[in-house]
Amino acid sequence: MSEPRAEELPPGREAAFAAHASGAHPTGGPGPGGTTGNPGLGGAAGGPGSVPAGDRTGGPAGGPTGGRSTGTPAGGISGTPAGGIPGGPAGRRPGGPVDAPTTQLAAAAPRATAPSAAATADRTAATPEAAVPGDDKKARKAAKKARRKRTGWRRLLPTWRMVLGGVLTVALLVIGAFFVGYSLVKIPPANALAMKQANVYLYADGTEIARDGDINRENVGLAQVSKDAQHAVLAAEDRDFYTESAVDPKAMLRAGWNTATGKGKQSGSTITQQYVKNYYLGQEQTVTRKVKEFFISIKLDRTESKDDILEGYLNTSYFGRNAYGIQAAAQAYYGVKAKDLDPARAAYLAALVNAPSEYDVVAHPENKSAALARWNYVLDGMVKQGWLGASERAGIKFPMPKDATVPTGMSGQRGYLVRAVKDYLAKNKILTEDELTAGGYRITTTLQKSKQDAFVKAVDDQLMSKLDKKNRKVDTYVRAGGAAIDPKTGELVAMYGGIDYVKQYTNNATRRDFQAGSTFKPFVFTAAVQNDARTTDGRTITPNTLYDGTNKRPVQGWVGGSYAPENEDQRSYGDITVREATDKSVNAVYAQMAVDVGSDKVKQTAVALGVPADTPELVSSPSIALGVARASVVDMTQAYATLANHGRHGVYTMIKKITKDGANAVKLPGDTETQAVSRQAADTTTSVLQSVVQNGTGAPAQAIGRPAAAKTGTAEEDTAAWFAGYTPDLATVVSVMGQDPDTAAHKSLYGAMGLDRVNGSGAPGSIWAQFMGDALKGTPASDFDLQLQPGADASQAPPSDSATEPGDGGQSDSASPSTSPGQDTQGQGQTAGQTQGQTQGQTGGTPGTTTPGTPTTGGAGGGTPTTDGGAGAGGAGGNSPSGGGDGDAGGAGGDAGGTPPTGGADGAGGATGDGATAGPGPGGL
Repeated sequence: MSEPRAEELPPGREAAFAAHASGAHPTGGPGPGGTTGNPGLGGAAGGPGSVPAGDRTGGPAGGPTGGRSTGTPAGGISGTPAGGIPGGPAGRRPGGPVDAPTTQLAAAAPRATAPSAAATADRTAATPEAAVPGDDKKARKAAKKARRKRTGWRRLLPTWRMVLGGVLTVALLVIGAFFVGYSLVKIPPANALAMKQANVYLYADGTEIARDGDINRENVGLAQVSKDAQHAVLAAEDRDFYTESAVDPKAMLRAGWNTATGKGKQSGSTITQQYVKNYYLGQEQTVTRKVKEFFISIKLDRTESKDDILEGYLNTSYFGRNAYGIQAAAQAYYGVKAKDLDPARAAYLAALVNAPSEYDVVAHPENKSAALARWNYVLDGMVKQGWLGASERAGIKFPMPKDATVPTGMSGQRGYLVRAVKDYLAKNKILTEDELTAGGYRITTTLQKSKQDAFVKAVDDQLMSKLDKKNRKVDTYVRAGGAAIDPKTGELVAMYGGIDYVKQYTNNATRRDFQAGSTFKPFVFTAAVQNDARTTDGRTITPNTLYDGTNKRPVQGWVGGSYAPENEDQRSYGDITVREATDKSVNAVYAQMAVDVGSDKVKQTAVALGVPADTPELVSSPSIALGVARASVVDMTQAYATLANHGRHGVYTMIKKITKDGANAVKLPGDTETQAVSRQAADTTTSVLQSVVQNGTGAPAQAIGRPAAAKTGTAEEDTAAWFAGYTPDLATVVSVMGQDPDTAAHKSLYGAMGLDRVNGSGAPGSIWAQFMGDALKGTPASDFDLQLQPGADASQAPPSDSATEPGDGGQSDSASPSTSPGQDTQGQGQTAGQTQGQTQGQTGGTPGTTTPGTPTTGGAGGGTPTTDGGAGAGGAGGNSPSGGGDGDAGGAGGDAGGTPPTGGADGAGGATGDGATAGPGPGGL
């Protein structure tokens, strides 16, 4: 194709052509030389305007005076830009040479001004975006959209725009919520503590026990609190108080989340937040309260100084002993003012804020180690913060607080009962100490007033009235504790905590710092039957299994080292049945039995019966049989109640209902009774303990005139004496303890009440008998319905020879029996052949033959005569002992011959010549 000449262009079109070629002329702009009704040249090729020329059918090229053309653009087909495909920009895509319209235009334009077709095409190709920018932008968007389209698993993931948008949205919501909360939550007026209600504690019949709720507080300024006390509290609760903000958001969120999701109630609050809770809000652990606490703390931090907040916190914190505020606490625990608190005392008071009741080492001596740990934590924190010198810290010793003094409204047994209820509620997570402090609760207990009064009277009659504190110092050491539980319901019906809550603050029924002694032995036998245990030589352990009762006999089969326990009064018994060893509380037998059973199984059985697993000194070793565990009176009562209930155990309860404002406010734990041990294990144990009542140290229980099972116990060095027993209707445990009223140290009871020694069958047994007789008065006596272990009634023949421990006297010790009455471990008046006739001891001997002769001396419980002369001989009193202990079940000799013994407990009596009549032998306890 020949290149157009310049002279062929129409006049005036040269400039238009140049604009077209450069792409700078706008679409629809005026075409030079255009006439009315004819397309202007300016729109023919399509400039960079919004609509390219030829985009629509008959699209106007636009002349300045001619208006719109209804024809086609110059040189182009209908709806098509010159030289392009339909809708395509000139020169961009195949569809016709760009020089076609140029050739047509060249026919009327001067040759000298027309660029060549090749040059025009080159310029168009070099700048495609400039050629048709509108269409090109659409194309680019379409390409990007195609690239952004995701397939497969990527469609499930949010884009970065979505993530960023979500984060920004959450941030905006949090910020908005903060400002809304800050504006809506106002600082409320302070709590009106004077308007608080008291808590009312009731007996089961609705009779009032006591009321509490009086606030013991004396507000003081910060200047009246020693710097040591201020620093101690900061070290315990919030070491960065003066430098941190009012709230700790991280701790708040954690505590709020755990509370809302039921993972436990937590604090995580600063001192400012705790002050807000104490002074403005309440003690409830809820998310709503936490939110209010958060915003009020922030506002308070802006309006009050740190010193003012600390002062308010020290005046509103609870320290136990009904003491609110640092001033009241200083007086309650040490009898000083807050300004006189030194680092040692201040650290202890600061430790109490964390757990006021638990860390009171006077009320709960068993928790002293935990309190000491917290006390040390506070002191170490003071050193770390530079508030206390390391050298001074090294010389500080724990300051033992004084005994508590309480309002007279808690005098007598009332204070013990209220304190026990509070501890029970807290331990079982029914109500916290803080919730009780808020007041307004009406608490009905399971305690029965008539039985409670009977317990107090029994202790007064059998113990307190016999003390001479002015002339016998040892009598000032005497303490007593007791508890009674209904075996069928598990309800605690009576409890004796001490002589007077105002005078002796510690509850002797719930404390866990005295050994239980031989009252633990029945749990060893229960474990033996429960686990079908056997002796080292393979014999099944039953009530009649023979053991070697030699004093200091080394335990066989124990891999933990040598263990050879002493028997009471260093007595040896030789071969002796389990039943008789229980009557006489023979340590050598039960230590060996614990190993035969497995001391770990003994521990498991004790826990199953009701002894708490965390009882101090409850260890898996042979010593567990001797009662080294420091169980409380209530703990032991619960375990014996399980035996009385044929092995079925439910955690004891002392709460019937709790109401507030006339409604049931608190849900109590449900009944969780289970078969702790088999019925045969429990009932066979009961059978053995019935023998202790008839033939051993449990003789005082005979006084109640109904079937009973019991066991006595004595702590090491006679610091405590126990009597534990039960009938089918009531289980009761009594303990008499020795404690120095000034130092709180355990003291021996030797010489108390003017006696050589106090043991289980002495004052504890007398208290038990009087209380049980009064408590069960008017109720029909019921017998034990026992299902015994197979072979429990089968007797075993005595061994051919008796073991004797050289140096101990062996069986010959019976020649010089102890004259001290009431030993829980027997050995008095033993003679050869004592293992005979054990099962006859409760009803007297077996009638002899009619052949004339002299009756022989019987064994324990009455022997079987081999010649004429009457009934069985005396019991464990031997030939003719001059005295006897609890277990010397002496039986009278027969009328037809023989001389009845003069010592021992009242036995069932020997029958007359034909065994028809029984009568008590002389002597007794």
